Amino acid sequence: MGLFNSKCVVYRPVNDINLGSDSTEIYLQANVKAPRMTGILVMIFAWFLESRIFGTLLMYILKRDNLIHKLITDAELEEPPLYVPLHHFEDPKEQEIKCLDSALTPPEKVKLAVNCLPTHSEKALTGTKDSFFRWTIMDYYKAYSSGDITPTMVAERFIAAVGESSKPPVRMGFFIDYNADDILRQANESTLRYRKGEPISVLDGVPVAIKDEIDCLPYPTTGGTTWLHKKRPCRNDAYCVKRLRLCGAMLVGKTNMHELGVGTSGINPHYGAARNPYDTNRIAGGSSSGSAAVVAAGLCPVSLGVDGGGSVRIPAALCGVVGLKPTFSRIPHSGVIPLYWTVGMVGILAATVEDALISYAAISGEIPSNNHSTLPTKINLPILSSTKSISNIKLAKYGKWFDDCSDDIRECCSHALNKLQDHYGLQIVDVTLPELEVMRLAHYLTIASENYTSLDSFLQEKNFAEFGWDARVALNIYGAFSSKEYIKAQKIRNRQLQFHKKIFAEADVIVSPTTGVTAYPIQDDTLKTGELDYINGAALVRYSISGNFLGLPAVTVAVGYDKLGLPIGLQFIGRPWAEATLIQLAFAMQAMCVSDYRKPQIFYDLLRKD
Repeated sequence: MGLFNSKCVVYRPVNDINLGSDSTEIYLQANVKAPRMTGILVMIFAWFLESRIFGTLLMYILKRDNLIHKLITDAELEEPPLYVPLHHFEDPKEQEIKCLDSALTPPEKVKLAVNCLPTHSEKALTGTKDSFFRWTIMDYYKAYSSGDITPTMVAERFIAAVGESSKPPVRMGFFIDYNADDILRQANESTLRYRKGEPISVLDGVPVAIKDEIDCLPYPTTGGTTWLHKKRPCRNDAYCVKRLRLCGAMLVGKTNMHELGVGTSGINPHYGAARNPYDTNRIAGGSSSGSAAVVAAGLCPVSLGVDGGGSVRIPAALCGVVGLKPTFSRIPHSGVIPLYWTVGMVGILAATVEDALISYAAISGEIPSNNHSTLPTKINLPILSSTKSISNIKLAKYGKWFDDCSDDIRECCSHALNKLQDHYGLQIVDVTLPELEVMRLAHYLTIASENYTSLDSFLQEKNFAEFGWDARVALNIYGAFSSKEYIKAQKIRNRQLQFHKKIFAEADVIVSPTTGVTAYPIQDDTLKTGELDYINGAALVRYSISGNFLGLPAVTVAVGYDKLGLPIGLQFIGRPWAEATLIQLAFAMQAMCVSDYRKPQIFYDLLRKD
């Protein structure tokens, strides 16, 4: 093939493509043509990209070699563009649920969620005496209510633990910012409420961390940079944070993240690498890296992240915790840095599925307004104490895609799925999901274009020089996509949504591993410059794209470990608005795996009895 020659693809109509197990569609693996770079190589590459002559040529070669020209830029397809994955509400008609009234306050919603939890005796049956359990929201609530432990005691232990984690020999990089005085103020107020017997909700006094992409007073919102908060000051809580505060949650600080969410490792040259509590020499995943790590390490039972390309589910899987990304627009995005407005979504990282359910109830639902032109979407909560409806769920599995991961992940996820199927008699439907690599490229083009555009007014030469070197490379690439390419990507979004609707006509949930690889090592030469590792990046996002690009709900739950003891996650992807089904499935899967859960290397017990 010559330098300026590229055969285009003519996509067949959706209705002409067989999505069954006997389909002749070819599964195209990720075709990443970019070497791993760190240190001085990243800096040199950034300089070349910023050169008008060499940069243009380099971008052409990168697009061509990574099949963007062939599969997107020059492709022919008949579908009109779909710019926003905003789904018309259709009741998923889920079974064994409780419906949240939109008029309820966040504490009232939390109370309803608590009524959906299994009893203590039911929970006890899921594990053995020696099983490792992280403390849950309900554990905090019961400890506070008994008077044995107070929110103030937990706050003091939390502050000490974060201080310890920030010192040599291993700086864990959990937080970008935390304010001990503010944490103690909240804790003292919560302690007083418990002494009076008047806690606001079960979340009262429970430590909750917030990704530094979400506004939360009194902290600046940096987005993982050193300068964005100066251009975009934080003046109020994001709407999701307001709801947690109304429930009495103790908001303990802003967690570390990959700079501007432009990577999946969580290595931030300004604030340090967020390290994996299961192996401190490995990544936590990104971009909600700190939010996953603090939950895994026992510092919080819940944290908030933002998921634009698996950025909640990837670190959750790598750190062995639960990651829930609801349907697009299910949680208000007000007060979140608008880095990627058609693929980004506030998500929840939690110690257990039960904690994810309580938090989901607290923060979900539209912002009340005077506009009554549309009916509010119905929010269902699953009754976790009942599992009768699980046997009626049909799971769709695309075998070639499912198996496109490391051997350890494939074996672990297959074993977990077989256990679930054998126990509940679930039906697994073999399907074909076409053009998944095309969707990955279209999503990358979309999130890149939106990220660059959202920062356009801030990208002065001075600010650009303040980026980490890996972020500079990313933004140079992001700014190189054309309007034609963006529109072609939105046509592919429409096409993929039609494919997925056809799959959901035959099954309720799509099942896959959460990532293609487990947490990989942090090299010393990445700490100052970041790294460019698009091969591992493609493997990490492989199973996440439809949740973001198509606005579908998805959840990951820990199901085991690889040969090095690193966590592995299994993912369930659902129909729009069917979070209850996913949470019910994740809870059932958790119950079957919890007895094998392992304590991480770095773990803090904030409810210990001294």
